Amino acid sequence: MDDSNLNPALPVLIEDEMKRSYLDYAMSVIIGRALPDARDGLKPVHRRILYAMQDLGSTFEKPYKKSARIVGDVIGKYHPHGDTAVYDAMVRMAQPWSMRHVLVDGQGNFGSVDGDSPAAMRYTESRMSKLSAELLADLDKDTVDFGPNYDESLSEPKVLPAKYPNLLVNGSQGIAVGMATNIPPHNLGEAINAIIALTKNIDIDDEELMQIMPGPDFPTAGFIYGRKGMRDAFATGRGSVTMRAKVVIERNKRTKRESLVIAELPYQVNKAKLHKYIAELARDKKIEGISEVRDESDRDGMRLVIDLKKSEVPEIVLNNLYKQTAMQCNFSCNYLSLIDGQPKLCGVRELLLHFLDHRRQVVTRRSLFDLAKAEARIHILEGLLIALDNIDAVIKLIRASKTGAEAKEGLCAKFELSEKQAQAILDMRLQRLTGLEYDKIKAEFDEIAALIKYLKEILADEKLLMKVIVEELEQVRDKYADPRRSIIIDETAELSIEDLITEEDMVVTISNEGYIKRNPTTLYRAQRRGGKGKTAMTTKDEDFVQQLMVASTHDFLLFFSDKGRVFRKKVYEIPQAGRAARGKALVNILPVEKGEKISATLAVREFEDGRYIIMATKNGVVKKTSLTEYKNIRSNGIIAIRLDDNDELIAVAISNGDQDIMLASSNGKAIRFSETDVRPLSRSTRGVTGIRMSEGNRVISMSVVAEKATFLAISENGYGKRTAVSEYNTQKRGGQGVFTLKTGGRNGDMIGALQVLDDDQVMMMTDSGRLVRIRMNGINVIGRNTQGVTLIDCSAKERVIGAVRVVEKQDDSDNENIVESDFDSDFDENATNDTTNTSDTGDNE
Repeated sequence: MDDSNLNPALPVLIEDEMKRSYLDYAMSVIIGRALPDARDGLKPVHRRILYAMQDLGSTFEKPYKKSARIVGDVIGKYHPHGDTAVYDAMVRMAQPWSMRHVLVDGQGNFGSVDGDSPAAMRYTESRMSKLSAELLADLDKDTVDFGPNYDESLSEPKVLPAKYPNLLVNGSQGIAVGMATNIPPHNLGEAINAIIALTKNIDIDDEELMQIMPGPDFPTAGFIYGRKGMRDAFATGRGSVTMRAKVVIERNKRTKRESLVIAELPYQVNKAKLHKYIAELARDKKIEGISEVRDESDRDGMRLVIDLKKSEVPEIVLNNLYKQTAMQCNFSCNYLSLIDGQPKLCGVRELLLHFLDHRRQVVTRRSLFDLAKAEARIHILEGLLIALDNIDAVIKLIRASKTGAEAKEGLCAKFELSEKQAQAILDMRLQRLTGLEYDKIKAEFDEIAALIKYLKEILADEKLLMKVIVEELEQVRDKYADPRRSIIIDETAELSIEDLITEEDMVVTISNEGYIKRNPTTLYRAQRRGGKGKTAMTTKDEDFVQQLMVASTHDFLLFFSDKGRVFRKKVYEIPQAGRAARGKALVNILPVEKGEKISATLAVREFEDGRYIIMATKNGVVKKTSLTEYKNIRSNGIIAIRLDDNDELIAVAISNGDQDIMLASSNGKAIRFSETDVRPLSRSTRGVTGIRMSEGNRVISMSVVAEKATFLAISENGYGKRTAVSEYNTQKRGGQGVFTLKTGGRNGDMIGALQVLDDDQVMMMTDSGRLVRIRMNGINVIGRNTQGVTLIDCSAKERVIGAVRVVEKQDDSDNENIVESDFDSDFDENATNDTTNTSDTGDNE
């Protein structure tokens, strides 16, 4: 006979078969592996591990058993998957940094918060924890349904009775097909209190419920920053909870330096990786102020120490660490679990109610089981009491019977007993005939009768049933709950670094090679003219200081490049270095392009209406643009001015819209014209002609005129003079200007031109890095067309390359010279800001 026709193949569309097979696979993963049940909070593998441990007798009061033995039982009886997957799941259940309350009591190496792998399962030992016993309590009382194991040789529980809401207490994570769950751990006491509150008032609103159970409580403690994410997760099942490390600021009594000590980390952050990453950020100068990072953690607790450099503000470094590392991270809550065998996204309230329904069913089934058992026992006791009340007749009947069956029938017939009662009488020992035993049976009868009454009342009265549930929850809470670990702090506005920075004036220097730094102006003491000065920066032979300026730590610095782009930084963001240090490369601070240099810098406190930025180029082009157009500057800069070929932006200043502008050129000429001749233009425009020059000359400075000021002209060889600005008549823009300093000879080219008052001081910088500070009241005011006097004693190969005006005030407390920048305010309280590129170098756009 041909067997090929017994099971003929049926044609099936491949897309239908793939769809059916994939859906079967997806549901198998969703239900059988990846998602926890809302009732006991366990995935099948975790449930099978606990059940196998109980079946093996590896409970908390028994000795530990080898983990390999437990894993073998799990995969052999209930979970036909790899031993590694089962062992990994069991290891996580034993890690106190992963579970809010561990379900497995492990002995041996079960890994660490540094991400170390656990020892092999042949080396470790395990048993159930005390709390996990509460998950399996009453399992033998028909409280939950059982089903066949994978080969139908054994049965296993489909869900555990669970005396507490384990899903919320320990959380869960899992990735299924097309969906995932990410439930954070919560505090056991808070979760139970929330359920009790729901039993008292099912309509309690979310705000009141969140007062009882405000949000997650992570095993690694730390801070929860802000409440909005918790509210969203509580109500909808989705939300992002911001976690922060707990950091303590310590001060070394010997070195006076401060350290940041990380005592608690956000949930699931690997300490070793964090340690390495912070060290890399410090090494690469991405976070300033860190001198060393070391791990001092021991059995007493976590202690990751970040030593700070001298004079660093710890709050600033901490804020940068929060921004750039996992010391602050988000936990994306997704409360997805199995409800009646189907995946469903639920809010916290709904999950609590599902657990409450589960406990109602468990207590009801347990009560029915206990009731049936009690009724069966009291039935026997009734028979025994009947026998004892008629003991002589019973003995006579039994002695007269030829067989046990005959005796049983006789007892049933004469005393109207059931077969079970009659058998119990026949099985009764003679010892039970004593008066004392009679009293015991009677007492047991009364006790069971009371129990039956109580169980029936529970089954008949919903309120009494809920009371039982609440009492059992309270017992678990009182026995196992501990205080909240994760402290919830209200979200505040972003930490303002200005609030942490002392406002003081800084000398900011930029070298020709592109190095920048800042130092307090108090480092530089006033000297008489002609002095040698102090070294402000150590430079290489081929490098020299190109720009210097004075600004407050809270000011914005607008960096204008020779290519016409502008960048923005706060003064406090510029690294502070020693007086002779080179500073930090600008390319590490600003996103300048190759070959692009910063030609002018402007300090601005606020971007106000009615104020303008005046710009001047090397070829004599000027431009006026409203200051408000520079309020928002991208991190990679924006265009400030369109430049002609072979032109460079060399100076910027702030004006109020109706002041006079002075341009000075390297041939010693200057022109004064009204800025009303220059109409305001948008950012990305070219500008108009300000001064016309002969070939080979260039614009070296631009100033916004103040009538009370004098004009200080400085030559490259260290000579200069002061001239009243009134000697410069206002012209139309576009002229050649008038002479202000004779050039050539001993003077050389004119290198700088500043407006100053008698009480002012001027800082001058040479290309060798020397800085000298002189008072203006030591320099006489003379005519325009003169050579001037010695301002700084330059050597044969040294030349002056920059100068800036400062205002000095006296501090009565310590009689120290305090230098206050007048960099962005006019002499008559009108806005001016004189910054000049006094070198030949420039930028191209």
